[in-house]
Amino acid sequence: MAGQDSDGLKTDDGRMTLIGHLTELRNRLGIAVAAFLVLFLLSVAPLPGTTSNSISYQVFVFLQAPLAEILQEKGGGRMIFTALHEGFFTQIKVGFFTALCITFPIISMQLWKFIAPGLYKNERKAFLPFLIATPVLFLLGAAMVYYIVTPLAWEFFVSFEMLGDGNALPIELEPRISEYLSLMMRLIFAFGLAFELPVILLLLARAGLVTHQGLAEKRKIAIVVSFVAAAVLTPPDVISQLLLAIPIIVLYEISIIGARWISTPEENELKKN
Repeated sequence: MAGQDSDGLKTDDGRMTLIGHLTELRNRLGIAVAAFLVLFLLSVAPLPGTTSNSISYQVFVFLQAPLAEILQEKGGGRMIFTALHEGFFTQIKVGFFTALCITFPIISMQLWKFIAPGLYKNERKAFLPFLIATPVLFLLGAAMVYYIVTPLAWEFFVSFEMLGDGNALPIELEPRISEYLSLMMRLIFAFGLAFELPVILLLLARAGLVTHQGLAEKRKIAIVVSFVAAAVLTPPDVISQLLLAIPIIVLYEISIIGARWISTPEENELKKN
């Protein structure tokens, strides 16, 4: 049996021991957590020359811009908070959200540095495109929420405002900042994760756990699941539900094509026989 070095992290033949792997994982996670904490504190701290303006405040202004534009076109509006602590905790949530988004590439890189040494060169080349595609697809999903889904959904909801007359009081929208932020972040994460579907399915296909034939046979089930997920994750309006369900279905079809393309030579030979 090969011996170990003095610190017990590697054997005599240079391979890392279990303790060595756990230590490496701890160090990688420590770097990711430290980066998140630093970015969180920077995002909630006041900007130089101001007393209350911060990065998290600027991010919140950015997130509420789709609603602000619609309300301004209708003559103006406002957002409210009904609890003393609500404004403070909303800024904390935005800071957490901001730090998590910025830290995501750092977390991915640390995980890659932990996994990559245990892979063969051809496996690293095969896995790297998936690592690059993950944040790109998430950003595409988030961009779709911000620039397409929310403007249409907010326009629909704001349309239920009513002017008062002699017999009825006016009905005006005054959204709470915490509720609006929770809904916006839920939509961003829902669409971002939904757009990761090709990465997940193609990784499973690469590992041989699914095939393009199996995915094609379960197409009807996937369509039903897509609409169910859209109904649960989006506001209760048909527009936003369709805008989530349809991309999921399209991405599922793309995954079938990709799974067929990356099928192994052994699988292709079996199909011919």
